Amino acid sequence: MNVTPQALSAEMTHNPTHAASLKGSSAHPALIAGLCLSLCMALAGCASAPSTLDPATDTEAVLTQVEGSDVPDSSEDSPIEYGAFTEDELYRAIVGELEANSGDLEAAGDSYLDLALATKDLGVIRRAVQFASIAGDTNALLQLGLLWSEVAPQDPQPQLLLAIEFLEAGAFDRALPRMARVLELGGAIDFSALSARTGQLNPQSRALLIDALEPLIAQFPNNDSLLLARVQLLAQSGEFDAALAALDAVREKVTPSTGIVLLETQILQNMDRFDDALRVMRTGVKRFDTDPMLRASLARLLIARQDFEGAVDEYATLIEQDPRNWEATYSKALVHLELEQYPQTQALLQRLIDANERVDESRYYLGVSFEGQQALERAIDNYRLVSIGTNNFLGAQQQATRLSIQLGDLDEAHDWLQRLSRGQPRLEILFVTLEAQLLQQVGLGERAKRLLDTSLNRFPGEVDLLFARVLYFDSQNNLEGSEADLRTIINVKPDDARALNHLGYMLANQTTRYEEALQLLERAIALNPGDPATTDSLAWAQYKLGRYDEALANIRRAFAVFPDPEVASHMGEILWAMGRRDEAIQVWETALKDAPNDPLVTEAMQRLQGEAASNDA
Repeated sequence: MNVTPQALSAEMTHNPTHAASLKGSSAHPALIAGLCLSLCMALAGCASAPSTLDPATDTEAVLTQVEGSDVPDSSEDSPIEYGAFTEDELYRAIVGELEANSGDLEAAGDSYLDLALATKDLGVIRRAVQFASIAGDTNALLQLGLLWSEVAPQDPQPQLLLAIEFLEAGAFDRALPRMARVLELGGAIDFSALSARTGQLNPQSRALLIDALEPLIAQFPNNDSLLLARVQLLAQSGEFDAALAALDAVREKVTPSTGIVLLETQILQNMDRFDDALRVMRTGVKRFDTDPMLRASLARLLIARQDFEGAVDEYATLIEQDPRNWEATYSKALVHLELEQYPQTQALLQRLIDANERVDESRYYLGVSFEGQQALERAIDNYRLVSIGTNNFLGAQQQATRLSIQLGDLDEAHDWLQRLSRGQPRLEILFVTLEAQLLQQVGLGERAKRLLDTSLNRFPGEVDLLFARVLYFDSQNNLEGSEADLRTIINVKPDDARALNHLGYMLANQTTRYEEALQLLERAIALNPGDPATTDSLAWAQYKLGRYDEALANIRRAFAVFPDPEVASHMGEILWAMGRRDEAIQVWETALKDAPNDPLVTEAMQRLQGEAASNDA
């Protein structure tokens, strides 16, 4: 009897009495026999998978790479054929299909795995692979692959299945023999799958893998993807000269492709040979004139080289080749925006909006474009049209509020944010902090404080609002107000590393309460180890206490991660206090090259050098 999954599930759908009867393990043999008889006509020749399943999983998709297999396809046009079942086996197959139709794919997979191991039936094995693929059950796929290769030793598909699973597990030494076996059996396999999964390998492991490819290359010297996989692996190892040499050596053997163009271009870019990379890419685009991915890559390369006009031309060609290439349309609009070509930008973005493509991003950049033209009301309108929940939503509302405040429409800006966040307390709090920050930036600090005070009456103890008010107190040099709110935050949230760091640094920098500052900062660094800002604060407190060696070690750690002018000013001051003045000056001068006239670095240099000159005098 040839049994197919859909016939089983279809019979259960039309015979609910039978389905219910089979739910227990004590179904009477006569019932199953009767069911088999009633199913015979429905089962013969039926092929398609149940409508509740989508077998186009990664493993199934990759299996379609194999050519020359004698195993029937599981698509509608080529049904999975099943062998003769015992009554018990047929019962188990029916249970598996019922579980699938009820949505319990894990249970269906388990049922089919057990049935495959018991029957070694090729059709059941392939059906079990579908379920295991959907569930991502690696263990089941490995078991089924080994069983399949045993049942059909001349079929390349199980070898490919095993190769894929070993690749996913990082067991490259076990994957390679399976990949070779696929080729030996007349199948086809793309070895780029190998290099695509080796990016995180350590150099030693990758070197071993490259060596392991050599016998395969000798065995299959005309396999393009195998030859190119070696090039890719060499490039991943940073052996760019060797990778280029390997590519040159096989260039005449492999079929020219866009993939080779992209590979060579990437290698040349990694070698900082940008002109050569651009030349290779231009040549590739001429050869593969209609390949959109390659031309888009050329456009991005031109953008990286600051050749915006050239990028515009490439995107224009892409749009000419396919007017519905919305990615090219969007990218061209952004390049026009970079060139401050606002009418062109606006026309393209409006076209995207009209086509209902990338609407929110287009609205955001329309706002940017109109702002660039000083059409601020139109900019505000577009910013406010960005939908809530999208990537640019918060940025858009910030820009709209900033421009409204700039125009003097303070109440209107506030009312808009209130309406937008009504019924959403977290969003309301976020908008209050945003509005307060923008008000302070234009010198309206008192209005910002009133807004924060009112909001804290509604949301007492709300940490973000308190911290926003701390920033206001800081701007007014109100140490008492800042400390009070920071201590409230720490009482509400003792593990708030941000508040602990802020208070600790403030005490170390503006008071003589250095021991208290150090305790706060040690708590902060324990909560947020390695954070450069906190490490800098800790070093500063240690410096104030005269613990110079500890301070220098920590400030160097902070500077290595975050070479900020403020950290540089601190490092110079610590070195100066240790008598290492030449090193201090070198640190400051290096910082000023990157940030000329930075006030913190300049102040530290002038103060300490002035004190030294006075003492010498």
